[in-house]
Amino acid sequence: MSDEEFVSGDAGSSDTYPIQAGALKKGMHCVIKNRPCKIIEYTTSKTGKHGHAKANITATDIFTEKKLEEICPTSHNMYAPNVTRAEYSLIDIADDDQLTLQNAEGDLLEHLNLSTSSKEVQDLVKRKFAAGDDLQVQVVKAMGEEQVMSCKNAA
Repeated sequence: MSDEEFVSGDAGSSDTYPIQAGALKKGMHCVIKNRPCKIIEYTTSKTGKHGHAKANITATDIFTEKKLEEICPTSHNMYAPNVTRAEYSLIDIADDDQLTLQNAEGDLLEHLNLSTSSKEVQDLVKRKFAAGDDLQVQVVKAMGEEQVMSCKNAA
């Protein structure tokens, strides 16, 4: 390589960021067993004879709704996922549940599949789409996963 050449890295944001376990609260997101979770219960125990107060965290996976638990000293770092939500207009649903979505700028997205969503969301989206309603779907993205979480009639 000559002196003038350089290789640049990706400027994209990270999937997670560090956060102290003691700074977490109910309703926040954290990573438990490598899954993005929303905290539903957070309690702390007193410092024991080994000197650390412990955080007892109960959370649900934001994509699968599975309940996960973690016990961690409050002074230690955990990771929190960068969770983003986006609204898209639903254009079409293919026979294999592949979705065609359009964002506000008019760009089409065709990589999401409705079958990854919960049964209730699948039924609601299909029923409203079959009835001819104009729908907006809410897509949640975290740690490289994306999923349709809800839908509403377009205004």
